[in-house]
Amino acid sequence: MDRDSNSYTFLFSTIMVIVVASTLAFTASVLKEKQNENVRKEKMQNILSTIGVLTDRDGAEKLYKIHIIEEITLKKDGKTDDKIKAFSIDLKKEIKKPVEMQRFPLYVASVKEFKYYIFPLRGSGLWDAIWGYLALEEDMKTIKGVVFDHKAETAGLGAEITQEWFQDSFKGEKIIDVNGSLVGISVSKVNNDPKGLDKQDHEVDAISGATITGDGLSDMIYERLSNYMIYLKNNKLNKKQNLEIDSIMISLN
Repeated sequence: MDRDSNSYTFLFSTIMVIVVASTLAFTASVLKEKQNENVRKEKMQNILSTIGVLTDRDGAEKLYKIHIIEEITLKKDGKTDDKIKAFSIDLKKEIKKPVEMQRFPLYVASVKEFKYYIFPLRGSGLWDAIWGYLALEEDMKTIKGVVFDHKAETAGLGAEITQEWFQDSFKGEKIIDVNGSLVGISVSKVNNDPKGLDKQDHEVDAISGATITGDGLSDMIYERLSNYMIYLKNNKLNKKQNLEIDSIMISLN
């Protein structure tokens, strides 16, 4: 075949496209399992970081099995759904469903005899999705820790939500007011407590130039946690009743 002909050029191009496409498909197939495994371990790593258990990705699974004592899947009405594993829920897909059809994963952790409740988060920033995890202390109102990430926030502005100094500002803040109502946490540019000394104001200092990302973060925290309130209130009531029963039993003895 004449190498200078159009037929040769077309045939050569077609063969190259097939070879390259096949190579890429094979490589993706080989690496997919490894990539999925890395994503799974990174998820464990992020969950652990909210309760102060820091580890690299390779060590995450071992510590996860030690500290995460329960994985719970909840319905909107606060009841559990034992048919769906909490860890398998993909919030990216789940939040697209009607809220009544969604399932809400919850992780219960134990560190040095202290119990924590960890909630997955997902919402919208300025340009695209933001997500993360928030851990509450055993009183179910005080933040133990948070971790945030994003897809496309602006470097030096909204992307700063991933920085330790910003995430640390949430520690100790209360998501419940004195009346027992959920108020969440406001990322406020008019915060009167920039040093974060007042842990009863339900606010953290905003990132300069990242108002929309901060608002998205506030909305995300409130919206996601609101779906757990029935469960948390029932859980807290049960704990109070159990303590009263224990107190009665002790007095009888």
